[in-house]
Amino acid sequence: MIGIIGAGAFGGALAMTLGVKQPVALWGRGQSGRAIARLPGAELPALVTVTEDLADVARFETVLLALPAQAMGQFLADHGAMFPRARLVACCKGVDLATGLGPTGVITAHCPNAVAAILTGPSFASDIAKGLPTALTLACTDDVVGEALQHQLSTEVLRLYRTTDMTGAEFGGALKNVIAIAAGVVIGAGLGESARAALMTRGFAEMKRLAMHLGARSETLSGLSGFGDLVLTCTSQQSRNFRFGAALGAGTLFDASMTVEGVATASAVATLARKLGVEMPVTQMVASLTQDRISLEDAIRALMSRPLKQE
Repeated sequence: MIGIIGAGAFGGALAMTLGVKQPVALWGRGQSGRAIARLPGAELPALVTVTEDLADVARFETVLLALPAQAMGQFLADHGAMFPRARLVACCKGVDLATGLGPTGVITAHCPNAVAAILTGPSFASDIAKGLPTALTLACTDDVVGEALQHQLSTEVLRLYRTTDMTGAEFGGALKNVIAIAAGVVIGAGLGESARAALMTRGFAEMKRLAMHLGARSETLSGLSGFGDLVLTCTSQQSRNFRFGAALGAGTLFDASMTVEGVATASAVATLARKLGVEMPVTQMVASLTQDRISLEDAIRALMSRPLKQE
């Protein structure tokens, strides 16, 4: 049996696909019915129990944390004692603004005796909810636990590949959101597809530079949780980070009620990169743009006027 905390789009989608083959307990603030607000028309399978009592979820060995990256720390600070030895699987992408930690680092900080893992990769909640084929990365430093989770969380349409490189998996997923904002800015500003391709390529180089500096493996960044996720979020209108960037580039309004993980991540990573001495010009540009510290015109000019060098 599996517990899922967070009944937003991704938590609801996971409940829908996992609840086809096994019992699932789904908890979310204010979630009592079987419809998922963020997934119009979706109905939860019969094996999914919706609960407003966290204890109904905490009793399971495997608990998926489908919470926004910036909300996970506070949630675990308040409720982490309920999961002393659980297998806690983060289902979000980001870097905590307060601590600079990735999702598994946040889990370990608050629940040191739990086993931390992360589920990440190229996916949209609506695709998973519809039963469309999706492949993700399951990262856990304990490969025995990772293999058990891989089998428990895979379904006929959700295929998981496992790795012990949690740093690569979680920073690949976090950093691609920042690059997706930049790609959206390029398209929104009317700079063209060639510019987007160049931006994605240089952005991917940044992703690898920082993640490998932190101990990640190159092949992880070249896989689903890095390059695969980057391609999806930089090219699809379903990506909130891309749409946010496009609105920023076009000078139009964006729905403020929608979570855009890349905004906080850009700020956190820009600070981290400066501290480590890692060069990340695209990330720094996104952080400055989203904090209104630079104009779009100046950001483009700064990137294009950087010194010429070998690729």
